[in-house]
Amino acid sequence: MAEWLADIKAQFILNFVKDNRWKLLLNGLGVTLKITLIAIIIGVVIGVILATIRSTYDLTKDEMRGGKKTIMSILNAIARVYLTVIRGTPVVIQLLIIYFVIFASSTNGVLIAAIAFGINSGAYVAEIIRGGIMSIDRGQMEAGRSLGFNYIETMRYIIIPQAFKNVLPSLANEFIALLKETSVSGYVAVTDLTRAGNIIRGATFSAFMPLFAVALIYLAMVMILTYFVGVLERRLRNSER
Repeated sequence: MAEWLADIKAQFILNFVKDNRWKLLLNGLGVTLKITLIAIIIGVVIGVILATIRSTYDLTKDEMRGGKKTIMSILNAIARVYLTVIRGTPVVIQLLIIYFVIFASSTNGVLIAAIAFGINSGAYVAEIIRGGIMSIDRGQMEAGRSLGFNYIETMRYIIIPQAFKNVLPSLANEFIALLKETSVSGYVAVTDLTRAGNIIRGATFSAFMPLFAVALIYLAMVMILTYFVGVLERRLRNSER
């Protein structure tokens, strides 16, 4: 037992204390959180726009006439193509294309990775929000109109707040998945949390401790995010009473 503890201590010192290797994990964690936060913002913006376009078309296509219907049909078709392409291709391939093809002249790997993950997440957020909007009874839209709201005001003040409550668990799952997906950022030379752990593994020739530490950090982040989402859900439920 004493020898085992001594070996664990030696491995800990080798992997984290020597040469301040723990700073690699700390810096990698910062990069991972930065990529995730920017990607969430981009994904939510894209998702809300696409969900609004698609749900508006689905809900009002029988009422629209002339140029407005043509424009909405074109926008809806573009949205459908975007969703099909993004959801039908691996996120790693999208990341590589955006880094090596679209932004080949750029050296800001963190920003490019965030854009790539944001574009990917936007497709899933769009369908989540669209599903929430479509789940709201159409009588809510009519109630908004009867109060004097136009379509945009009705969506903003009545439909979307109710849809948000319905889709919050699904959105939380998407953001958790996004956080874990950023672990492939190392493909474009970004030293995120996962790559930092792999760098330590390569320097010490010890795989267990650095990779296990990375896994524990990801698990802790997911648990913290899940906790706060649960708190928000409870507050939203209480506000309905």
